[in-house]
Amino acid sequence: MSDGPLTLDRPRTGSGYRLTGLNPAAKLIAALVLGIGLIPAVDVVTGGIVLVAVLLCVPFSGVDRRTLLLLAGPFLLMGLSSAAVNHLYGDQGLEGAIGVAVRLLAIALPGLLAAITSDPTDMADGLVQRLKVPERPAMGVLAALRLIPLLADQWRTITLARRARGLDSGYNPLNVVRLFFGRLFALLVRSIRIGTLLATAMDARAFGTGPRSHARVSRWRTADTLLLVGTVLLLVIAYATSAGLGTLVLLFA
Repeated sequence: MSDGPLTLDRPRTGSGYRLTGLNPAAKLIAALVLGIGLIPAVDVVTGGIVLVAVLLCVPFSGVDRRTLLLLAGPFLLMGLSSAAVNHLYGDQGLEGAIGVAVRLLAIALPGLLAAITSDPTDMADGLVQRLKVPERPAMGVLAALRLIPLLADQWRTITLARRARGLDSGYNPLNVVRLFFGRLFALLVRSIRIGTLLATAMDARAFGTGPRSHARVSRWRTADTLLLVGTVLLLVIAYATSAGLGTLVLLFA
């Protein structure tokens, strides 16, 4: 009988050709590399090449299209609003405005895919064991990811409760806005209460006070290394193609 710590491998969800089968730490690093690498480039071609490559990975994410569109909705809205503002008040015209929107989506989408294709527990294990992140913030990330579905249920409960009390907007757009912010404030209050209880429970269990054993080992596979290599190559190809076409525009140039 071994005297070492008990470790249980968590079975990988999805096949090896899906993003769900990769180490969350590798996906997080890849998203950060793409985000940081795209900061200097403000042209359409560089960000567009990266965005197309990321979109080609969507069918292998294991996430249904409806969920992906729902989660990507705020980023699409941010991209459109940024393009509109830059087109109206910027000095680079329509092409510059489109470049800003494309770059924003190319930076945001990899992080979104890394988050929704990773199990929260696997993400926390990867942060602590592979990226050597301190346990307290890693457990905070785990708690936040676990609370997202709970907050969604709370939002539905608040909506149904207010509707049962006759607080309906009807066809008045002003009431829609007023009731929306009322529900948002109620959700904020509930999230603060839940967060306080969760923080107290984690402190009572001595999370973040010292080294802890791990029930599951976060394994780094060849596919994880290939993901990082492919990410760097994608950035190199994007910059080289844009420079070859003469469309490369740098932020600090």
